[in-house]
Amino acid sequence: MLEVVDLHVNYGGIAALRGINLTIKENQIVTLIGANGAGKSSTLRAIMGLVKKSSGKVLYKGEDISNLPTKDIVTKGITMVPEGRRVFANLTVEENLLLGAYTRTDQRAVAQDLEAVYNTFPRLKERSWQKAGTLSGGEQQMLAVGRALMSSPQILMMDEPSLGLAPLLVKEVFEIILLLRERGNTILLVEQNAKKALEIADYAYVLETGQLVLEGPGQALLEDAKVQEAYLGAAR
Repeated sequence: MLEVVDLHVNYGGIAALRGINLTIKENQIVTLIGANGAGKSSTLRAIMGLVKKSSGKVLYKGEDISNLPTKDIVTKGITMVPEGRRVFANLTVEENLLLGAYTRTDQRAVAQDLEAVYNTFPRLKERSWQKAGTLSGGEQQMLAVGRALMSSPQILMMDEPSLGLAPLLVKEVFEIILLLRERGNTILLVEQNAKKALEIADYAYVLETGQLVLEGPGQALLEDAKVQEAYLGAAR
């Protein structure tokens, strides 16, 4: 469904990504794990056209989307929940959600999707009139996910969705990710909580300093001694 081929990204003279190759199949949860600065977020941003690629390709359903503007990538069915949630604090919950549908023209379908988001996140419906900046961290994360769903994506990329949340809310976020997959979304997940990410992932990639060093089914990497030592806190 989505293929990243030999992707390179440079920031000035620094090589952020060096020859990344990923394959995301339909209706899978695929996760990228690695230390801070490994290139996980840069990979998502490069796919979305938010950072310039030095070389390489991004293919979506066989079509080369490497040089498309971000809004056209969203229109085709790929969207991202950014790290840090980045809700519009001075707008209401509903205004934030409707901004997620800014590329769409079928208002009846938009209204149906808004109701579907409210059914998925009842707390957002309860607070639809409330300014987004007054929500709790967990509610803002729900809003960020709901806003992304309003673009009617087929592939949902999530950048650190559990960052800064209490353990109970972290559990809820991962339950939501599984629910979205059940409903037909394909998920590309970047997550510092490597254990949780690997537990739910169909497939996983390990990034180190801009390069892929390991890949395989999520469960296999969860049981890999090197992964356990480096990312899961296992003792030497």
